[in-house]
Amino acid sequence: MANWLAFTRAHCVVYRGTRGWIGANLIGIHMLLLTTRGRKTGKPRTLPLAYIEHKGDLVVVASNGGALNPPAWWLNLRDSDSAEVQVGNERFEIGWAHAPKDERMEYWRGLQAAIPAYRMYRLRTDREIPIVLLQRKSEGWPTRRLESGSIAPPS
Repeated sequence: MANWLAFTRAHCVVYRGTRGWIGANLIGIHMLLLTTRGRKTGKPRTLPLAYIEHKGDLVVVASNGGALNPPAWWLNLRDSDSAEVQVGNERFEIGWAHAPKDERMEYWRGLQAAIPAYRMYRLRTDREIPIVLLQRKSEGWPTRRLESGSIAPPS
């Protein structure tokens, strides 16, 4: 666990330091940085998350590797109405929503195509893994626009 925490911290530092030039793509998987406020401490918490884009939203999964408990970032986000995202060299404020229930399988297919490990995560737990849509609230840095369209990993 300590190695994973060290890797996550280093990933965030490099991503931020290079404005996404290094760290936005990790072995073919697109990564963003999500900054939430701790529910108990109120301190900012930043971590890298894999994502896909769909209809202008950033789609992430609160899988916690298929663990029984949801990830802390999800609990922090769930208890808040906004957070901040960095995608590549652009930062902006976001709100969030659950993926619509009648579209969950469509989202899962797109997510699993982009991030094959998600296939295993669904088998490891009985809890319904939240599919979270991160939705832009502000323009942020005008250096990269999100794509819109069908579910697919961003190019």
